[in-house]
Amino acid sequence: MTVLAVDNLYRSFGGIRAVDGVSFSVDKAEIVGIIGPNGSGKSTLFNLLTGALKPDKGSITLFDRDITRLAPYKIARAGLSRTFQIPALFVNMTVRENLWTAAVQFDWDNATARADAVLERLELTRVADDLASSLSGGQQRLLEMGRVLMQSPKIALLDEVAAGVHPRLRQIMLEAIRGLRDDGTTFLVIEHDMELAQDICDRIIVMDAGKIVAQGSFEEISHDPHVMEAYLGVTAE
Repeated sequence: MTVLAVDNLYRSFGGIRAVDGVSFSVDKAEIVGIIGPNGSGKSTLFNLLTGALKPDKGSITLFDRDITRLAPYKIARAGLSRTFQIPALFVNMTVRENLWTAAVQFDWDNATARADAVLERLELTRVADDLASSLSGGQQRLLEMGRVLMQSPKIALLDEVAAGVHPRLRQIMLEAIRGLRDDGTTFLVIEHDMELAQDICDRIIVMDAGKIVAQGSFEEISHDPHVMEAYLGVTAE
């Protein structure tokens, strides 16, 4: 079952085409990685999918519903939520309060129970009443992910969620992602860590200069000459 379909998406900034005719689809409960060098268009693509930016051309369909030009909050309510490279937390609120705020527009009646479940899943219960500002960088990334989980998304977009994270916290994230996938959640993951991409992704999409240059399993893309040149910086023999 296709849950997300992107068709011929374009977005330019002045003379720079950041997303250049991108098309792909994602199936239910699939974990799809998006990799590529800096400036390849990955974050711009996420901004288009979540409504932070509008495309110059093309369409985005979520569960057969055209969401191309919807406001970000409407896209979130339709079931698509994201994290950011720099966690967007309320640093003067506690961890628990940060989770509650993420439920305001979704399932407020069950926010307390939902927050307790997220805290347990991400092993943040012992710091639940600490200020977000007191957390380590890795814990803040866990909390950012937790805020997305509070919305019970059908599709979660994770933007380098494990970057610079302690190995133990990273393992908590990966276990949470796998468990949620088993429960039916779909993931689209921007990642620079090739080991993590290999470990968790069912399929990988490779971008360069705004275009998709390859996609497939890790084994397939790791031997693709476009990937070796664009992402690994070497030319295939």
